[in-house]
Amino acid sequence: MVSGGARLVGDVFVGGAKNSVLKLMAAALLAQGRTVLTNAPEIADVPLMADVLRGLGATVDISGDTVTIDTPAEPDYHADFDAVKQFRASVCVLGPLMARRHRAVVALPGGDAIGSRPLDMHQAGLRALGAQSTIEHGCVVAEAERLSGAEVVLDFPSVGATENILMAAVLAEGVTTIDNAAREPEIVDLCVMLTEMGARIDGAGSPTLTVTGVDALTPTTHHVVGDRIVAGTWGVAAVMTRGDITVHGIDPEHLRLVLKKLEGAGARVDRFDDGFRVIQESRPVAVDTATLPFPGYPTDLQPMAIGLATVSEGMSMVTENVFEARFRFVEELVRLGADARTDGHHAVIRGVERLSSAPVWSSDIRAGVGLVLAGLVADGDTEVHDIEHIDRGYPNFEDQLRTLGGTIRREIG
Repeated sequence: MVSGGARLVGDVFVGGAKNSVLKLMAAALLAQGRTVLTNAPEIADVPLMADVLRGLGATVDISGDTVTIDTPAEPDYHADFDAVKQFRASVCVLGPLMARRHRAVVALPGGDAIGSRPLDMHQAGLRALGAQSTIEHGCVVAEAERLSGAEVVLDFPSVGATENILMAAVLAEGVTTIDNAAREPEIVDLCVMLTEMGARIDGAGSPTLTVTGVDALTPTTHHVVGDRIVAGTWGVAAVMTRGDITVHGIDPEHLRLVLKKLEGAGARVDRFDDGFRVIQESRPVAVDTATLPFPGYPTDLQPMAIGLATVSEGMSMVTENVFEARFRFVEELVRLGADARTDGHHAVIRGVERLSSAPVWSSDIRAGVGLVLAGLVADGDTEVHDIEHIDRGYPNFEDQLRTLGGTIRREIG
């Protein structure tokens, strides 16, 4: 239950990125021994990934924001269906298993209902490295006598495909180039950790990654990069509630376009080395947004952009270029009195002064948080159902919201 009317004011501290830590946990499979991740977010997906790794023979301990993974000399190559089916990031064990075992059987993953996310590019990349890969009985099945460096050109800068191909290539023979690679900060974070483990990678953060294979990697201790999506969410929350929020624990360069959009909506944004401050004094002004791979506007912040548009002065268009089903969120905003419609991959929103409370249902992590933010600018109390999604991506979300002055409570049963 979320009560409207509060102006959010105060400081929030952002932990490690959900979109990084799960891939880093998978990368621990690349080296025998004890890998330690610090600044890990305390979210539901971390224990889920721990279960996937345990099913592969690793020992995993989670203590606060520290995850310790002890990988055996020969991890199992069959990822358990029950663990993998619960979330999308589990498929990132595919690359490490191919690198270490030259074979992998990974159940097709589950996750948020935000549209089709096929594994064609993952498989094509592995085939380029010398593997055979098929879909059999609901699993990705891959096998190779050996992996050899190759030139891989991605049709789209897919984050997941880049990660799997990269992790397979670090132990392949020879040189691999990945063209049209994803450039997200989480990809850079993975490259940094792999380099700490002994991998040879050039071009992190650019469209071309060059990987020179090595014989073996060694465990490391690595600090997970800050979560730019959580940070951006709080920035949008400040503008929607006409608040004043300072966010710590994130490089503002990772949100350059997002912060520029908030300034376009009328906010004052102050940037510093490990965070930023967003101050909004009056009703925000409508801005158009189009999601694109980094350094474009993140698709994971698209629901927040739409939520902001619903209470902004003027008309906005939000264009979704990454996941086609993310506009299911708009139907719930209409329940709250939003003047919004969708046409293909565009949403057109005419802002209203205030939304009206109503029961709404979240379909994924970001939609759930977007609906909570909408409830903060609605009259009365808004019921947000299926909030377990939020727990998968936002640690201590309710406590942080209360600290900023919001009124929220979780009802059990």
